[in-house]
Amino acid sequence: MSDSRKKFLRSYRKNKLIIKLSQICLALFFLLVWEVLAKYEIINSFITSSPSKIVVTIINLFIKDNLIYHIFITLSETLIAFIITLIISLTLSILIYKSPTLDKIIDPYLTVINSLPKVALGPLLIIWVGANYKSIILMAILISIIVSIQSISIGFKSTNTNRIKLLKSFKATDKDILKYVVIPSNYKIIINSCKINIGLCLIGVIMGEFLTSKAGLGYLILYGSQVFNLNLVMSGIIILLIISVMLYKIITTIEKLLDV
Repeated sequence: MSDSRKKFLRSYRKNKLIIKLSQICLALFFLLVWEVLAKYEIINSFITSSPSKIVVTIINLFIKDNLIYHIFITLSETLIAFIITLIISLTLSILIYKSPTLDKIIDPYLTVINSLPKVALGPLLIIWVGANYKSIILMAILISIIVSIQSISIGFKSTNTNRIKLLKSFKATDKDILKYVVIPSNYKIIINSCKINIGLCLIGVIMGEFLTSKAGLGYLILYGSQVFNLNLVMSGIIILLIISVMLYKIITTIEKLLDV
């Protein structure tokens, strides 16, 4: 390895370390200021809570209120909604790619449905499928699926036509073109869609749990707001933040493993 290359790598690692440390220091500074302001009653800790109270609340939730169970409920609903969304999105995107006529037919409907506030459908979902986990999962799917279909189908339609013509010259079937050109060329778009979808599914699940649930992080946050327990509300939000970061990191790890 040349000296210039070694120098570049040292500089790159140093810059990366500085960024990470700066991010950590900024977060710690924010928590420290928040704690001090709450402790000396410069801000009302009843309304804003404080980092120390949030930590104590989370520990108590683990010990006394079975927090693991609530996390499991929210995570399982999110992952089920995510998997269903991905399967439907890929299937419809392939159909749209293969049929420009179908694309023209359903495009206005996708646009209209995407602009509709999904939370307004909550009462209907409860009536249709009941006040249970099914309505929560369906809410998450409705929130995420349209964006996923549109992004993946646009990627499929933008596939390099020269590669497709080359395969056709070797008498490749539509299935071969999809398998060897269209889908592999759009791995990056599919992964990026997954990054967005996992967050949207989590949002949809929490919205669904606000409407109808007796367990889950959304239920804990709603219950905390109803009894004016802001420590519980903030604890639920912090746990949700950690979960969303973890889910995003899992997707990015898969992206690195696939090397797309």
